[in-house]
Order: sequence, then C-alpha cells, then structure tokens
Amino acid sequence: MLKAYFEHIEFANRELLFLLLLLPVIIGWYIGNGSLNRATMLVSSLKSFRNIHSVKNYLRHLPFLLRLLVITCIILALARPQTHYDQTTVEGEGIDIVLCLDVSGSMLAQDFQPNRLEAAKQVAIDFVRNRPVDRFGLVIFSGESFTQCPVTGDHAAVISQITEADGSFLQDGTAIGSGLATAVDRLRRGSAKSKVVILLTDGENNSGLIDPKTAKEIAKAYGVKVYTIGMGTEGYAGAPVRVPDGQIVIQQEKVNIDEPLLREIAEETISLCRISIKKLTGWRSQKQRLLRTAYLRSGFIR
Repeated sequence: MLKAYFEHIEFANRELLFLLLLLPVIIGWYIGNGSLNRATMLVSSLKSFRNIHSVKNYLRHLPFLLRLLVITCIILALARPQTHYDQTTVEGEGIDIVLCLDVSGSMLAQDFQPNRLEAAKQVAIDFVRNRPVDRFGLVIFSGESFTQCPVTGDHAAVISQITEADGSFLQDGTAIGSGLATAVDRLRRGSAKSKVVILLTDGENNSGLIDPKTAKEIAKAYGVKVYTIGMGTEGYAGAPVRVPDGQIVIQQEKVNIDEPLLREIAEETISLCRISIKKLTGWRSQKQRLLRTAYLRSGFIR
C-alpha cells in the first residue's frame, strides 16, 4: 500500500533534493571530530572500568541522529512533495450495467476453486476491466438484497466493492427475486439507452418477498435486459458445514443449480450462460467464454 502511494509522489522543487548530499558530509565531520568533543583524563589503569556499561554510552549519538532527521525532513519539505493522479477520458457509447451477485451460503460450494463466490467475483472483476466506457453498479443478495455500490463510472471503486462483497451481514438464503428487483430499481431512473443486469447465482431460490418471475416481469416493464450466469455444477462438491461443536468443516454435499429458473428469466430478455467444469477445461477458458458471450449479445464489440 505504501509502495503504491509513493509511486505517485513527485517533487515541485527537485533541485533542492541535492541538499541531501550534505548529510554524508555532516556524518563524516561528526565521526572525525567526535574525539575532540569528549572529556578525557589520565588514569594509571582501565581494569576498573572494563565491566562498566551505561545506557548513556548508547544514547550519546541520539541527539545527532535526531538532528539529521530534522535536516532531512526540512529538505524534503522544501522540495514540496506532491501526489498526482492521471485522469484518462475515454469516449464511446457506454451502457449502464448492474452486477447482481449471489453471496448466499450455497455459493461457498467448492465445485469451483476456491468456491463459487470467489469464481463469480473474478468473472465480474474481469468483465468490469474489459468495459472501460460502461458504468457499473453492484447489488448483492442472499436471503435479502443490498446495494453494495450504486451505478458509477469509477471502475476502481466497483472492483474494490466486488472484492469485498460478503453476505455475512445479510440474512442467509437465496432471494433471487429480491436481488433482481433491487438491481432493476438501481437502473430504472438512469438516462442510459441500454440497461443491463448480469445475474450471477447458483439459481436455487428459496427465500425473499419477491418471486423471481415477478422480478423478471419488472425488468421487462422497465426495458432492462437480464443476463443470467449460473455458477455451479450437478453432483457432489466440498462445502463448509458447521458441526454441533461450533466448528466449520468441509464436507461433501450434494450441489445443484436451478438451470430452468435461470433460463426462464433470461429467455425473454437476452441470454443464459452457464459455467460447467465438465464442458469447459480450465478456469481461464471459462472466463473467456463468459466475457465473449456478454460482448456479442450486448452489441458492443471492443
């Protein structure tokens, strides 16, 4: 973090930094004249002083070191350190996109590595990075929904919020309808001509006050296109389970993905894209296929 901060530091008066070359000269003078500043006396023998140690012996150079530090700070202050940020203006026809991310407990199944949730986050981050002129927002949901980030053109902020997305403060469950409805609500007042929701979930709806089919109709009413991305496979996979003694262990659990529900939501809007490790080889290939599908269907090829 500090390294990234200092990479953006520049000095308004760089020529004053040459004054730092005086520090070695001052240090050399101090070492060379150190013996002249010491009080001395003649004694017949040093045997009585060999085992005598005092803290003052180690701290006698401290005032000089503090003076060096003060001189260094004064020189750096006179050089006027400043931070700078580069701003890039990108022109293009963008669209408003809300990423609707499932953060429920079922997304912790490990049929992807390290789990479904982290795999979905990586897909979302790569997608944002490859859409420089679009505006993004983030809605997370489990048993209830929450707007993690409003629609914005600040991609760094969006990526940061995706990375930190966590459903620990939400009621557990999978309320796909509530998440989709919240995402549509974030878009309905926008001025963009094209509005898109990308729904990343394992597709097993089991809670929430709004049915997914109702949320689908709300999206249609406001002209919002919905892309559904199913995160999961059929069969068994490791999943975190809390045992009676309170510990969390990884056990093989049956995992499912409700593909018919996702297909029903998507077929009346845009497209369905399901990740399946049985069909695709390698996590990189999975991400490339997802992004390519999204670009071709949305009509923006960059």
